[in-house]
Amino acid sequence: MKTTFCFLFCTAVFIIEGCTPLTLRPADFSWPIEIVAAPDSSGTIQVTRYKVAFNSKPLLFEELQDSIHVTKHMMHVVRDQNGYYFITAKNFKNVYVFVQGEGALKLEKKISVSEKGLEAPAFNQRGLFIQLVNEQKENEPSILLSNDGIQKGEKK
Repeated sequence: MKTTFCFLFCTAVFIIEGCTPLTLRPADFSWPIEIVAAPDSSGTIQVTRYKVAFNSKPLLFEELQDSIHVTKHMMHVVRDQNGYYFITAKNFKNVYVFVQGEGALKLEKKISVSEKGLEAPAFNQRGLFIQLVNEQKENEPSILLSNDGIQKGEKK
C-alpha cells in the first residue's frame, strides 16, 4: 500500500513538473539610458537600438489634445528592469507607464508629476526605479518612479 502511494505521488510530481513552463530568472529588461525621439509624420516612434516601434498619436492626444502636429514633440522613453515602458515629453503633466501586450503597448498607469507641465524632462535608470528629472528646474527634487507610481521625491 505504501509502495503504491509513493509511486503515485512521485508520478504526480513528475507530471506536474513537466507541465510547468520554463522560467529564466533573474531577467533584466532595463535600458541603460532613455531614448529621445520625435515621431514621424504618421506618429510612429521607432527605437532601432531596442527594436521597438509604437504609434504616439493616441498618447499625444490624451495629454495635449494634439495628434496632428506630432513631429514637433520629442518623446522620452525608457524601460525599467521589469519591462515597463515609461513615456513623457515636454509640456506633459504625466508620465505614462505601459506594459507590452500582443502587438501593442497597454497603459498600466498614468502618473501625475507636474501641475504646469514638464519643461525639460529626462529619465535615468536608478536600480529598481526610474528617475524623472525636470532639467531646467534645478531646485525641484527628482522623482523616483515605478510601475506603481511615485516611490520617492515630491509631486511637482
